[in-house]
Amino acid sequence: MAEQKTLADLGKAMGLAPATSSTATAPAKPKLDAQGRAYATGRRKNATARVWIKRGKGQITVNGKPIETYFARSVLRMLVAQPLNTANRATELDIVCTVSGGGLSGQAGAVRHGLSRAMTYFEPDLRGILKKAGYLTRDSRMVERKKYGHPKARRSFQFSKR
Repeated sequence: MAEQKTLADLGKAMGLAPATSSTATAPAKPKLDAQGRAYATGRRKNATARVWIKRGKGQITVNGKPIETYFARSVLRMLVAQPLNTANRATELDIVCTVSGGGLSGQAGAVRHGLSRAMTYFEPDLRGILKKAGYLTRDSRMVERKKYGHPKARRSFQFSKR
């Protein structure tokens, strides 16, 4: 009996057709609107961000204000810019987003998630880079609800032995 070196040789020995021809897929096409923009929604905690990106000079606008005004803390601006820096597109794309709900930290996370998704629609080749960095995963952690009969979600009243 002849020894098989690869899976293709094993498939031939078993009488199976090569799988390479049937699984070949066409490259993904960008999903753009009539103005040449890509749109995506991002979520984090209770915040929701709607993000539009298009070719430009790297300007980021959040709720009609520049990012420096809306996200005054540099940590939040860095969080928003992470997908752009990972993909080396910080000076090539203009971003317009509207954010509602939650606090500033959750809103920055929502913008990052929406921006990452919009970038994959704008340039599908960036999906692997952004996915490996973890920017396409929706962070599902939410604030735990307050339970009936308790002061907070997990806090209980002080125990008294006597």
